[in-house]
Amino acid sequence: MEMRVEFHKGADGRLCGWVATPPHRRAFEGTTMAAGRDLPHDLTQFTIERALDVRDGFWGLLAHGAWFASVPGRRPTQPGRALARAHHAALVAVEGVVNGHYLAWQRGEPTPLRAELDAMLARWRALANGASLTLAWPVRPLPGPAPRRRPRRAGRRGHPHAGAA
Repeated sequence: MEMRVEFHKGADGRLCGWVATPPHRRAFEGTTMAAGRDLPHDLTQFTIERALDVRDGFWGLLAHGAWFASVPGRRPTQPGRALARAHHAALVAVEGVVNGHYLAWQRGEPTPLRAELDAMLARWRALANGASLTLAWPVRPLPGPAPRRRPRRAGRRGHPHAGAA
């Protein structure tokens, strides 16, 4: 399974927005951000997390239904919030790893992800204004214990003994 993410280039290349379509869920819109001459932040995050096979970072959690206040197009749900809370420590650690690779790449310092970041920057720069870059995020199980699901409560309507005396 994969989540499809379309990164849109707008405002003469100065802005980037995205729409994600997770498997078996509705598509939702992400944040629109400044792009400048560099890779937009969320595209950088996507590139690094995918290259490192990070499953419990921003993109992996989004693919599993996590809710973040920074993603305006996703409705806040109790399971989505719980998923983000359950993986908060990993998410913070991943941000540090991503920032380390990104800063090394920007400064011309060694990083094993130089080729991936250079290639994605070339793809972004080659993209025409108003065009989209469609990428796939592989959806695999999250690390750690499976989230607990609350059992469904049987309502009177669906219960086989409802109304029986």
